[in-house]
Amino acid sequence: MLRSTPRARRALVTAAASLLLSGCTVVGPGGPGEPGVPAGRAAQEALLKAAEHRLVVDCLADRGLTLTPRARAPDQDRTLQAALFGAGPRELSVTLATGATVTAHKDGCLASARGRLYGDPARWFRAQVTVDNLRTEAQARMRDDPAHQAALARWTRCATPADRPRPASPDPAVATRCAKESGLEDVRARLESVELVVVRSLHRDELTAYRQLRERALLRAVQLPAPTPPTKGHDHS
Repeated sequence: MLRSTPRARRALVTAAASLLLSGCTVVGPGGPGEPGVPAGRAAQEALLKAAEHRLVVDCLADRGLTLTPRARAPDQDRTLQAALFGAGPRELSVTLATGATVTAHKDGCLASARGRLYGDPARWFRAQVTVDNLRTEAQARMRDDPAHQAALARWTRCATPADRPRPASPDPAVATRCAKESGLEDVRARLESVELVVVRSLHRDELTAYRQLRERALLRAVQLPAPTPPTKGHDHS
């Protein structure tokens, strides 16, 4: 199961705090389509991330917590992480075609923020995890192709020194040279594009859900009211 480690969670807390301090605001720059929704993919992703962050911050504030970087006692850090990511058994679970299982909590401020943005947390989680792993699934399918296996065998012979066994991690320059000489680089590029078409077809429903939920989230993001100024009070984080 793919679970986040305490170190990874602390890194996410730090990243979220950095985003807060960078002064991100949820402001739609306008453009074609719905009012306030940017046209470019990168701008849309920035809008969604900023909206999610804003909702997380509001949720934590309701619990008397903040993402502001500061030294915390271990129990305070655990309290913040539980409020942010959830606690107890993980209620959301998706097993990918590769066999990996991704899990997440339904409680916690991060899940709450995504629920407010996307409307259906479980449906969004399944769609997002599937879409994020389409390329990984395509690469896994590609490895069973005879052309890939033959090219990989040529690469292995190329990367194996004549006087000793092939190292577990060949020198990067050798690996790159052998990928070109063996044809592995070209085979992978060709097969991956073919398998991506197949994988997208297999996950048509998840791709449709991803697009629909994302479009609704963009509308909700530009409709968020202006943030309320912080009030003085006790910070229990």
